[in-house]
Amino acid sequence: MTDWRLDAVAAMAAEAGALALGRAKDGFRRWEKAGGEPVCEIDLAVDTFLKARLAKIDPEAGWLSEETADDKARLAKQRVWVVDPIDGTRDYLRGRPGWAVSVALVEDGHPVLGVLEAPARGERWTAIAGEGAWRNGEPIHVTPRDAIVGARVPADQLPRRDSDLVSVPKPNSIALRIAMVAAGEADLVATMRWGHEWDIAAAVLIASEAGATITDALGVPLAFNTASAEAFGVLVTPPGIHAAAVERLAAYAAIAERVGAR
Repeated sequence: MTDWRLDAVAAMAAEAGALALGRAKDGFRRWEKAGGEPVCEIDLAVDTFLKARLAKIDPEAGWLSEETADDKARLAKQRVWVVDPIDGTRDYLRGRPGWAVSVALVEDGHPVLGVLEAPARGERWTAIAGEGAWRNGEPIHVTPRDAIVGARVPADQLPRRDSDLVSVPKPNSIALRIAMVAAGEADLVATMRWGHEWDIAAAVLIASEAGATITDALGVPLAFNTASAEAFGVLVTPPGIHAAAVERLAAYAAIAERVGAR
């Protein structure tokens, strides 16, 4: 039976998405954080809304969000809400649909509940650990692909070394790109830089429940609610091509990890 919390979280994410979509054409403040990452006052409004509402579902859970100062007390918690109020802020600011509200509940280092609300695309992605993943209420599954040649990759442009792959339209949200693999609309998503847990927690569960194999860029299993709240990249594929993808990325990922070493 589906966890009752999924319906409650999905309803809250829908409210948050409606809030963001409704304000998308308003005049609102925007600025850049350290590192040049964009943010706007709607990010903060959605963050505040979700923090208050999710606390009512599980008041004992810790909190980790892109738009809230990290409270390390979360590390002592068995359960933690991991939230990106607007994943894909660049698309949001440009009036494009490639953004989503991302909410995950992490328990003992693993996502157990995940919701992506993408109102500009008319999509709601949900998953419960051990029970499956859905888009707009319909079950989703990865493709049975077993050859990396011809794999579809969400990308604006592929490098020459990857000319044997196929680019497909790329939303700015990394969570939505991962969800594309979950739904069989893409075959490979890879990043080779240090990234934050809130960007991927919900999407990782959705893709995993849809049958994907997921690791960091080096092929190492992911963990959540870590001290740094970061991982070195993410690699998401159908099981049949994951080993080939790790091998293909190995040299580039090793260099990128050294260059960006913490």
